[in-house]
Amino acid sequence: MIAGHLSKRTWLHRAPAGAKLIALAVLTVGFFAVERPAYLLAGLGATLLVYAALGREALARLALLRALMPIFAILGALQFVASGAEQAVATVARMALMILLADLVAMTTPMLAMMDALAPLFAPFRRFGVDGQRIALAFALVIRFVPVLLEDWRRRDEAWRARTGARRASFRLLAPWVASLPALADRVAESLDARGMGRR
Repeated sequence: MIAGHLSKRTWLHRAPAGAKLIALAVLTVGFFAVERPAYLLAGLGATLLVYAALGREALARLALLRALMPIFAILGALQFVASGAEQAVATVARMALMILLADLVAMTTPMLAMMDALAPLFAPFRRFGVDGQRIALAFALVIRFVPVLLEDWRRRDEAWRARTGARRASFRLLAPWVASLPALADRVAESLDARGMGRR
């Protein structure tokens, strides 16, 4: 669960976890209100500049997006048929933005820091018997697993190309990748249960 963090501490590491999570939430919600592709592409360009400011290790992570091109292509094609080229570009740019921003937070924020920032939001639910720490953990895991899932897709992509000699991943990888996600969730749940989370 610690894989995916930047090995070198950057200026974004020093930003408070709460501030980063709030910015992520506000921007993610805001992207759905933006319809013009030009604005979304501008936001994508600004996000890439942030990656560049974090150094070569952060820029290298952008290679993970290349493995997602088949997914982007499917979404773009479906949106193109349904709503036209402009909405297709907007949909793909919006999805790429959300993935990149979540990865920025995940690779510069420790899990415990995320949980500490989220826990106060769910403290009022304790009076109803709800464990706020568990909810905070769930939210932190959603953000934290963005780079984990991207890395899993990249490994599958590389294995496919090594076996077939193809330059790009096949759309046939999508179904087995999605089918493997419940098994990954089960392993994480078993790991958490082994650490006592299921007994609280």
